[in-house]
Amino acid sequence: MSLKKFTNLIRTKNEWDEILSHTTNLKGRVIQNLNFVHENIDWKRLNTKGATFLGCEFKKGDAVHLISNDVLVYPKFSKLPYNPHRFGLYTWQELMGSETDNIHDTADLKIYNHFVHTKYNPPMDEAMAQRIHDYAIDVALRSIIEYDEFGMTQKKIVGFMGGHATRRGSEYYVKVALAAKRLSEKGYFVATGGGPGVMEAANLGAYFGGHTDEELHDAIEIMSDLEFEGDNLRDYFAVDYFTRAKQVLGKYPEGKESLAIPTWFYGHEPSNLFASHIAKYFSNSIREDTLLAICLYGIIYAPGSAGTTQEIFQEAAQNHYGTFGYYSPMIFLGKKRYIEDTALYSVLHQLAVGMPYKELLYLTDDPELAVDFIAAHPPVKV
Repeated sequence: MSLKKFTNLIRTKNEWDEILSHTTNLKGRVIQNLNFVHENIDWKRLNTKGATFLGCEFKKGDAVHLISNDVLVYPKFSKLPYNPHRFGLYTWQELMGSETDNIHDTADLKIYNHFVHTKYNPPMDEAMAQRIHDYAIDVALRSIIEYDEFGMTQKKIVGFMGGHATRRGSEYYVKVALAAKRLSEKGYFVATGGGPGVMEAANLGAYFGGHTDEELHDAIEIMSDLEFEGDNLRDYFAVDYFTRAKQVLGKYPEGKESLAIPTWFYGHEPSNLFASHIAKYFSNSIREDTLLAICLYGIIYAPGSAGTTQEIFQEAAQNHYGTFGYYSPMIFLGKKRYIEDTALYSVLHQLAVGMPYKELLYLTDDPELAVDFIAAHPPVKV
């Protein structure tokens, strides 16, 4: 789906020229981040009433004319470590830096350090910049996953959720990576929250779609060989966490695409390096809802803690009420966690009695069976 589908949004000079080639009516259009200083535009011949200009630059007289004609002209933001008007999603190279292994030198952490100062009480200009940024991420994300008119995505998206503290090489790290690899090879598009632990395992596994299982295990072994003792995640990332991931990417430079949807709200968790597309948001609530909403082909839940539990019941609510037009599979990878330790699967199974999505619940310890269940149970239209 081309960005032209969002016909009210104009973000390039070509789009601007195309609009003016067949209409003088700009009512309802949003023109974003364009420089008109060196353009000779007869603004008087255009119907600009109801148009919005965000972060554009004008000749002084042109700006006065537009503002005096009740056009909303919002000035450019200054002194921000991020671009609110960005055109596409992020890459790990942009966020984490391909030339550094120090998390403190990354754009990702610089943006978080800026954000955290006003995290709870942002001034209006900062809040506006964050909202515009997150809308730009929305637009870029929709252009990749390609919704049809009924709300189904062209990409068959399967999500993975679970503990961010799951260590590389541990039982469920390996199981998740294998499941994601199989799904990637079957044509599914893997999506995660973009952080470490289970999220990294899923993006890693998807990346290795088409490689051998031995190569995937080799990658996990390379990354797992960290000389680290303790439980502090920040210290864990401060070791050669990124160095090992880059070693894997250097050894295996070709991989399949996957998606990560992280947030700066949890800025102490850096984005992993194995997702090809990173839709990073300031708003955690928008990010959380978006990630669950787009995984129409199912979500696999590995063992996790409070955050994973929240996501389970948030997805259950979307399924229970058919919020996004489809019932989607929910697969619980870990019988001990979801039956013995928490009874979460039992609670959800009881909640779903009499509802169509009850048949889409599945509990297993086997990643191969989890993949088979997803393949045999496509989303069901409400």
